[in-house]
Amino acid sequence: KKTTRERKRAAIVDETPSDDDNVRPRHVGQHVERQFTPEMRGSSRETVIVQSAGAENAETALQVSTRRDIVAATQDTRSSHEPGDGAQVREAAWLAARSGDTQYTAMASAVQIRAETKAREGVHTAWRLYRVISGHQGWVRSVAVDPSNSWFASGSADRTIKAWDLASGTLKLTLTGHVGGVRALVLSHRHPYLFSAGDDNQVKCWDLEYNKVVRHYHGHLSGVYAAALHPALDVLATGGRDSTVRIWDIRTKQQVHALASHRDVVNAILTDSSDPQIISASADKTIRLWDLAAGKSMRTLTNHRKGIRALAHFPAAAACAADLDGVRSFASASADRIKTWELPDGNFWRNMSSDVTHDRIVHALACNEDGLLVSGDDAGSIGFFDYSSAAQTQRLHAQVQPGSLASEAAILCVAFDQTGLRLITGEADKSIKMWKPES
Repeated sequence: KKTTRERKRAAIVDETPSDDDNVRPRHVGQHVERQFTPEMRGSSRETVIVQSAGAENAETALQVSTRRDIVAATQDTRSSHEPGDGAQVREAAWLAARSGDTQYTAMASAVQIRAETKAREGVHTAWRLYRVISGHQGWVRSVAVDPSNSWFASGSADRTIKAWDLASGTLKLTLTGHVGGVRALVLSHRHPYLFSAGDDNQVKCWDLEYNKVVRHYHGHLSGVYAAALHPALDVLATGGRDSTVRIWDIRTKQQVHALASHRDVVNAILTDSSDPQIISASADKTIRLWDLAAGKSMRTLTNHRKGIRALAHFPAAAACAADLDGVRSFASASADRIKTWELPDGNFWRNMSSDVTHDRIVHALACNEDGLLVSGDDAGSIGFFDYSSAAQTQRLHAQVQPGSLASEAAILCVAFDQTGLRLITGEADKSIKMWKPES
């Protein structure tokens, strides 16, 4: 007659479940490690254990949660990643938090160092200036690229909106109608509309087929500094000096919500098709995640120590390329740091590394589908960062145009074209500069 120990060994080796319900598969972790095959990679850890241990032992096997089977379930997928991938950093950090073992904390640090080294060695090509456009008579505060990628619009403190040919840089059109500086521009992907907002408290909708204003959105009590269109709904979000984020139905011109929880100027707004659908940043040092349906704040992020001037989404294509499939994230910038956050919960991810002191005001952020994050500050410095590793890859300094003061070197807005291979900056010396990767 076999002993209990012999029956357990036979069940594991022969893949034959034991008839004795009191026998617990103490070595499930070892069994999973041997039986984890490429076909199982898309399954959850619990599914892998069920497939390996047998249907009769499934209920008992699911109760086993040891560090050994966690490592076994992730080791095969981790081996397929290149050194320095963001996925390795996240897995090592998760294991460190789960197990409390300093081994995984050290692993996360080592992988992070490799990622930063990889970024510095040229994962992203160096960029250079190739065109300077003059035409505005005031600071260039906003830039927006048309979905067709044939032209872009710029808004300035000279109260005009200008349309430029993206290929040649020539002026195509000038729109007048604002009585204050133009602070924000948004081009619709769904309609032939351009939305503009400015220091005159006005939000306008321009019909680009007739080049005239067709709608006004009245409600802001002071200058409007930020605007963003919802990617799936006919909804516009605006914010400004009245510390309120206002949600508009672009068809009826009606205000849907007035989100009034900030205590200072709203400088930047992001929209998303998934919750949180509205993200706002303010000079009150906070970022708020909003429930659009309820019109209420879901969470307030308070990690910044100074007012926040800019926000940027991490594109889904960039997340996929960095082996961060399904990860939703955004970046925020203030004079203290550029920080990245995870969505939908708004958990802090990391600080971007930088070779400059953190006492400059960062006015603008943009990220392309290659995972290249670009910042522009009040000293005329443009920082390039690898989003997934948080490493700085390059820093350029824009030259002030002849006749401008040294204090007019600020980069006030940045935007990539639809391909992500051309960068447009609007500056305080009244010029627009265009940048591209070195060939």
